[in-house]
Amino acid sequence: MKFQLIVERVSSRALEGNPLGDPVERELLLIAPEDAAAQRDLPLVFVLAGYTGRGRSILEDHPWSEGLLRRMDRLAREGRIGPMIAALPDCFTRYGGSQYLNSAATGRYEDYLWQDLLPEVRRGFSIGRIGVAGKSSGGYGAIVQAMRHPEIISAAAVHSGDMYFEYCYRGDFPKAARELRSGGVPGFLARFDAERKKLGSSLLEAMDILAMAACYSPARDAPHGFALPFEPATGEIRPEVWARWLAHDPVRMLDNPEYVTALRRLRLLHIDCGARDEYFLDLGTRIFSSRLTALGVAHDHEEYDDGHFSVQYRYDTSLPKLWQALRA
Repeated sequence: MKFQLIVERVSSRALEGNPLGDPVERELLLIAPEDAAAQRDLPLVFVLAGYTGRGRSILEDHPWSEGLLRRMDRLAREGRIGPMIAALPDCFTRYGGSQYLNSAATGRYEDYLWQDLLPEVRRGFSIGRIGVAGKSSGGYGAIVQAMRHPEIISAAAVHSGDMYFEYCYRGDFPKAARELRSGGVPGFLARFDAERKKLGSSLLEAMDILAMAACYSPARDAPHGFALPFEPATGEIRPEVWARWLAHDPVRMLDNPEYVTALRRLRLLHIDCGARDEYFLDLGTRIFSSRLTALGVAHDHEEYDDGHFSVQYRYDTSLPKLWQALRA
């Protein structure tokens, strides 16, 4: 069996009129068996990119690091996966990402996944059970969507997912506050837009915080549509806004019995993280796993010797597990 890349253009009703003016028509990349049209009840996995990434970034190939298409071909040759489809959506925003949530400050990206893209895939193929996977912000999207949509999702794989926000975000608040001293949010955005090397810029950490604020604490009456979790002039934490962020933390979401029930219904919940993660997500993952255990939620938790970056090889672990869990 060999996989092929299918490129579709989807015009989204969910993203129409989004407040940032981001594109409504976007690329949906599908990795599917060459004979997919003749297959029935194919497992489907939505693979979600991390912050600043799009679906195409998951395909990026290098002689020393496989993109997802080449990885799936190899896993199939090794007999570790069978026929399945991977859907790679583009949920990029002006701020670098959507966290795969509906937000009045960015747009309806959760609805985009399930109301626009999933029906589009189903129109072209016979789809069986559905899973979701991702790394970093994509891992966050995977676990949160699994909690929120048990009617759709049967399995999830979370690689270095954002969780325990006290560790993975709060340490960047002072850095962002310093960047906002001169010109506030408008001045910062102007400097960021003028920066020629955005991905290597010291401004990116502050942009990350703005992106998360747009996702976790939208505010229609605020100048840019979101509330910051700290006072821009002093950096002092705003408890009421920080509480809104924490309500989106997967660790805190386990306080909701409906989300716990959704996770108990999964056929697979795989969670992993590098023991040297630069954002301390190894600790967040440990906390999350310990609470899952206390709640009686079956899951796999693995910790490995690496950091946060260039760990796409972890899909060698999760894709075979997802295929086994989703196959009819």
